[in-house]
Amino acid sequence: MDRLRPRQRPVFTGFTEPEVEKMEKLLVESKEELLSKEFCQKVAKSFNISAGRAGKPIIKWTLVHSWFKSRQQDNPSKIASSANVPKKKVLFVPEACPPTKERESSQEPREAGEKLSDLSELEFEARSSKDGAWYDVEMFLAHRFISSGEAEVCVRFVGFGAEEDEWVNVKKAVRERSVPLEHSDCHKLKGGDLVLCFQERRDQAIYYDAHIVEIQRRMHDIRGCRCLFLIRYNHDNTEERVRLRRLCTRPTF
Repeated sequence: MDRLRPRQRPVFTGFTEPEVEKMEKLLVESKEELLSKEFCQKVAKSFNISAGRAGKPIIKWTLVHSWFKSRQQDNPSKIASSANVPKKKVLFVPEACPPTKERESSQEPREAGEKLSDLSELEFEARSSKDGAWYDVEMFLAHRFISSGEAEVCVRFVGFGAEEDEWVNVKKAVRERSVPLEHSDCHKLKGGDLVLCFQERRDQAIYYDAHIVEIQRRMHDIRGCRCLFLIRYNHDNTEERVRLRRLCTRPTF
């Protein structure tokens, strides 16, 4: 990977007419909890693998959830909200499997497309060892244990081919996908907080870990948050003033 890679975050442009029709039908006929994470993930997955979405941006389960939620006022008795019910998360297979000589000797990744485990309930990002930036993970291809006993996974990044696959440390370079901050999240931030920041340069636009040095609070207006955040990038200690739109919550490992 000789070049800096732009992080791929497809822009959602809307549901197709058949997709809307299917959700309208589910709204009336489904006996499942339409706002549950599992149900919305199942619907989103069915849309993404359909021929009608070929060439279009992928649909996140959160978009399906938002659509059903927006219809709640029209159909309050039909949609049983489960948004606040905690869900069991899928764990990484490497953490659940103790290292053995057999596993340590198996260093070759599996065939492309064969996932390490069913991680459909969570979205992940991984840090590239080439530039230190974070990229969305499309799939986990294989896992192994190095001599120290630590686990590594071979990841395929969203928007990149097999030639860009990388082995990364599970504990240090893989985490749940960061979430863009909303205008209403502004008051929650304070100096010293860790964030993921979208760094825009003439020759690159990628995401790096950073922490907030200072916040210039400003009155919000119709455009939302107008505050300025002085952040310091962790990889090179450079500082920059940015708007909230360029910041994401930084998950813990």
